[in-house]
Amino acid sequence: MKKPKKLLKKPKLPSKLHKPITGAGEQVTKLTQKTPFKQSKTTEEKMSEALSTVPRITNETVSEHREEVLSSARKYIYPLQHSKHSIVKISLGLFVTVIVAFFVLCGLSLYKFQNTSGFIYDVTRIVPFPVAKAGGSWISYESYLFELRRNMHYYQTQQQANFSTKDGRDQLRRLKQQAMAQVIQNAYVKQLAGQNGVKVTDQQVDAEVALVQNQSRLGSNNRVFKEVLSEYWGWSEADFKRELKQQLLKQAVVAKLDTRTDQQAKNALAKLHNGEDFAKLAGEESEDPATKANGGQYPAPLTPTDRELAPAITAAIFKLQPGQISGIINTGYTLEIVKVLDKSGDTVHAAHIQYNLQDINTYIKPVQTKDPSHQFIRF
Repeated sequence: MKKPKKLLKKPKLPSKLHKPITGAGEQVTKLTQKTPFKQSKTTEEKMSEALSTVPRITNETVSEHREEVLSSARKYIYPLQHSKHSIVKISLGLFVTVIVAFFVLCGLSLYKFQNTSGFIYDVTRIVPFPVAKAGGSWISYESYLFELRRNMHYYQTQQQANFSTKDGRDQLRRLKQQAMAQVIQNAYVKQLAGQNGVKVTDQQVDAEVALVQNQSRLGSNNRVFKEVLSEYWGWSEADFKRELKQQLLKQAVVAKLDTRTDQQAKNALAKLHNGEDFAKLAGEESEDPATKANGGQYPAPLTPTDRELAPAITAAIFKLQPGQISGIINTGYTLEIVKVLDKSGDTVHAAHIQYNLQDINTYIKPVQTKDPSHQFIRF
């Protein structure tokens, strides 16, 4: 009987495979273990967690944050500050340059070229450029142009003067000299007025303007009055009042200082009140050569608008009745006493006794000799 064949041997596995697999069970165990279920967070927990991440605000953290912001902005601020300073310096430099140039041009126009235009006159009304000095008083260029321009206007509009011709230039030079002499005189008059307590009020000026208007010496109404001022002198009503106030001040100074003439007039008035014959006294004392020989009688009848007499004389005469005598009337140049001889409607026959006041230069010369005037322009 045949022997059975031997069973085939099992194939040998590599030695490594004989090693036991470690950790497999743990891995399997981990994989097979169930992961526990995570519950969602509540609103309070989320809020608490969010707040826990917010940094705390203290004085130190605020300072640190501010410094951080400022340090990042300085690179923009410094250039702007530098530009701002540059703009200010440039603007200031331009402004100073313009002002200096303006004054240089005005100075040349006034003192070298002696410009008399309306623009230059307006400049002198704002900027007090001096034209002369009388003693301790500065004389403004504006006051000089005020006098000069009114005379220039008169000669150009009423006399058709042409100041561009040789004769016209000579005439203009004379007008400039007259205007300068006038403003210097005005300055000394103001000094004398201050020293002697003499003043002229606006009310006195308005009263004198009303007197002139009532006698229609510069027009029959206010509109014509203004037109005459503008046409003849290029003046406004305010300009006319300004000139009139200066004239009244000069007259008031003379009346205050000329005590001799004032006393003569007072003595004559006292004689008349004591019964002295008016015509006889006029022949003896009146200083009007045209009427003295005729007992002081005016040669022709007078009317309310008569322009041959001073406004104050005309006003006084037409307030009197025949045979009445006035008080002492100051015309600015004379002291007068008038008498109405007869009246016929608006016509009056009258007589006067005249005493001439001293010229204002009689009182100015001593002051001017002591403190001479100095002009800043030459003609």
